[in-house]
Amino acid sequence: MRLSSVFMSLLALVIAVLAGVLSKNWLESQRRMGAPVVVAEKPAATNRIVVATQQLRFGQELGAPHLKEIDWPVGAIPTGAFASLAELIKSGERRVVLSAIEVNEPILKFKITGPGQRASLSSLIGPGMKAVTIRVNDVFGVAGFVLPGDRVDILLTRNERPGGQGESSNKAATDLLLQNVRVLAIDQHADDRSEKAIVAKAVTLELGSEDAQKVTLASTLGALSLALRGAGWTDIGRTLRITSSELNAGSAEPTSPIETGSITSRPVIITREVKRSEYSVPAHKPEYSVPVHKSATR
Repeated sequence: MRLSSVFMSLLALVIAVLAGVLSKNWLESQRRMGAPVVVAEKPAATNRIVVATQQLRFGQELGAPHLKEIDWPVGAIPTGAFASLAELIKSGERRVVLSAIEVNEPILKFKITGPGQRASLSSLIGPGMKAVTIRVNDVFGVAGFVLPGDRVDILLTRNERPGGQGESSNKAATDLLLQNVRVLAIDQHADDRSEKAIVAKAVTLELGSEDAQKVTLASTLGALSLALRGAGWTDIGRTLRITSSELNAGSAEPTSPIETGSITSRPVIITREVKRSEYSVPAHKPEYSVPVHKSATR
């Protein structure tokens, strides 16, 4: 009896220990189920690039206070970026801003001059293009709302010489000369981030060689006007010539044969007592107007 009692006591102790261990493990598993699982991500590879620490505008010279180096994902580094300040700013080499740069924007090669170059308009002209300046005023220049970087259409208005024996006066016409032309500068302003309207006397355009010849010749034949395009609109439409004779097309009211002055006939009705007679007589344009009254005979 004594041996069996000892055995039962040991068995009860083992069962109690197992129950405690199982309870602890169960509680720990329940606690872990409610906690978020954190998966360690592999850090993305980065390289250093140079960005702006402040707004930079056309003609501003670059210096160390304007720039800083930051880490940038390798797969997203823009073309033309600089890897270090030492690569961008070298002793004795002056670099100037050609296109507006905002805070924390990467410094790209096409937005600044080459080493030692000055910020001239020639640096903004695309390959194979030329800068041509035309004279405008507050009307022909869209009241000063055309700014550097905008796109415009160019209109030519001129008086054509008489083409036949019956033509005694010039005939005005307007042609759509060029479309989707980039504006490089307004007077001496070339900042493409400028938002202030400028009533200019001259507008400089970026044109190909043939278009440059067209604009130069057209400026001697008549008045050039600018038509401002909507932002992002680059479509090229069909060109039409509008003449002065087309301005009133379809608006003239039909006139009577007498009003036109042509010699033709018109009916005249005469009623005597109960007899009604109709005659055809030639009609001429009178030198003075005579009111016409209609009367009826009962």
